[in-house]
Amino acid sequence: MNCRETERHLPGYVDGAIPSENHARVRDHMESCGDCREQLERYRRLAVCLASLEPAEPPQDLALRIRISAAQLRPEITFGRRLWMRAVMVFENILEPFAVPATGGILTALVVFVLVVQNMLVGVPLGRAVPNDRSLTFFQPAQLESLASFPVPGVVATEGNPDSGYLQLEATLNSRGEVVSYKILSGPDNPAVQRQIDQVLLFSRFRPELSFGRPTNGGRVVLSFSEVRVRG
Repeated sequence: MNCRETERHLPGYVDGAIPSENHARVRDHMESCGDCREQLERYRRLAVCLASLEPAEPPQDLALRIRISAAQLRPEITFGRRLWMRAVMVFENILEPFAVPATGGILTALVVFVLVVQNMLVGVPLGRAVPNDRSLTFFQPAQLESLASFPVPGVVATEGNPDSGYLQLEATLNSRGEVVSYKILSGPDNPAVQRQIDQVLLFSRFRPELSFGRPTNGGRVVLSFSEVRVRG
């Protein structure tokens, strides 16, 4: 044991408060170390001086002063605790009942937003694709579903003028998909052609214009007739 370790054990050595094995090691070290013996002697004189001191008497009004100080601090503690309890009560009685509805409202709004974006903006239904299903976007133009196979007289190309056999018209539909009017954009325009166009449009099938999935009036479809193709 060196001097540093011995100095840490000297107070306990004087009072007999260290284990016997440490007591023996301190004693062996002090037999060969004069500095540690002098330090031990200082501790012994200090212990004798402290033992000769008389205990100090507490003031007679010490207990009364302690009670007065405690009584003065009690209202401050009680007031702070009362404020805390009132805040907790307000949270439990007012805010807590709204917590679940507010959370439910936020979740509902998110679900509705996802459904609106999914089904109206994107037009793709949730889940697997359904055959012949129609997307519900904000706006869908009118569309030709099937065209009657009546020939249109007068739409015949002449030699040296291949564009003379081309007819293009624009049909206006109502909300039931019926043609209410049309106008010829290019091609022959005579009574015979107009009568045949009336028959073709009467027996053709159209899908009306859709707005938010509901049919509306005013949809327009452009039809083209020629010797080689019919398109809409």
